Amino acid sequence: MVLRKKGIATAAKKATRTTSEGSVASYIHAGGKIGVLVEVNCESDFVARTDDFKTLVHDIAMHIAATDPRFIRKEDVTPEAFEKEKDIYRAQAAATGKPSQVVEKIVEGKMGKFYEDVCLYEQPFIKDQTMTVHQLIASVVGKLGENISVKRFARFKVGDVGETIAVS
Repeated sequence: MVLRKKGIATAAKKATRTTSEGSVASYIHAGGKIGVLVEVNCESDFVARTDDFKTLVHDIAMHIAATDPRFIRKEDVTPEAFEKEKDIYRAQAAATGKPSQVVEKIVEGKMGKFYEDVCLYEQPFIKDQTMTVHQLIASVVGKLGENISVKRFARFKVGDVGETIAVS
């Protein structure tokens, strides 16, 4: 826990540093029905070649295959998607007949869950549900000493009409 907190503090300090190196990785899920391409950036090619970084990139690709996020961060959610979900939750909450201030609290809570469902950084990490993907990245930042960020990803599933593509 202490190392995780230290990693998050270190990540916060390094968050503004430019990440122009990194790696593109692929993950094909067993059976070949789901595939992911992901670009994860760091500050130097030295870090990009480390086993810790490569493991992180692989784990993120595997996580994307399993959870199908639509966005990387909360800030990446389009205003249209945000408003659409908020309107749906507001209508559902209003149908309960509760007072408007209670309806707004319900909507706020459901929007938090929405972010957790559709934003990669907000999702609980599939290998360790006690941390989010953002906390996982922060712990590796703390260990490697460089800023790391997910730049973009694409997820393909056999039989789906479209693919999920997210760019930060």
